Amino acid sequence: MASANAPQRPLPAINEMNRHFWCGGADGRLHILRCTPCRTWIHPYAARCPNCRSADVAPQPVSGRGTVAGFTINHQPWIPGVAVPYIVAIVELEEQSDIRLMTDMPRTPVEAVHVGMPVQVWFEQDGDIYVPQFEAAGDRA
Repeated sequence: MASANAPQRPLPAINEMNRHFWCGGADGRLHILRCTPCRTWIHPYAARCPNCRSADVAPQPVSGRGTVAGFTINHQPWIPGVAVPYIVAIVELEEQSDIRLMTDMPRTPVEAVHVGMPVQVWFEQDGDIYVPQFEAAGDRA
C-alpha cells in the first residue's frame, strides 16, 4: 500500500473496460484480456480480438514475468516529491512478445537495469487500484 508520505501519482479513472487491469492486482496477479477462440492476449483493452475479430474476450491472469525490452533513466524532477533518477521501462510479458507495459521500477537500482533483464510484477495499492510495477526477477519472494 502507498505510504502516507509517498508522492501521489495520477490514478486512472476506473471503468468496465479497464477494471480487470487496474483492480485485478487485489489477488496478487496481473490480468490481461485474452481471446477465447484464438487465445491471443490483448492489451491495451479492445472490444474485439485484433487477430481473429472475435468479441469473445475476457480477462485472465498472466504469470507476471517479463523482460525489459527498453528503458530510460529519468533525471528530470517532473513530479514534486518523486526522487530522481528513476527507471521508466518497457516490459515485454513472457506470454506474448507484443504485449508490453510501460512501468517504473522503484525497487531496482538504476545502475542494475538492462535490456533483456528478467523482471516480475508487484503492485502498489492506492485504495481499490493496484498499480502494476516491475522489479528484477528473484529480488523478492
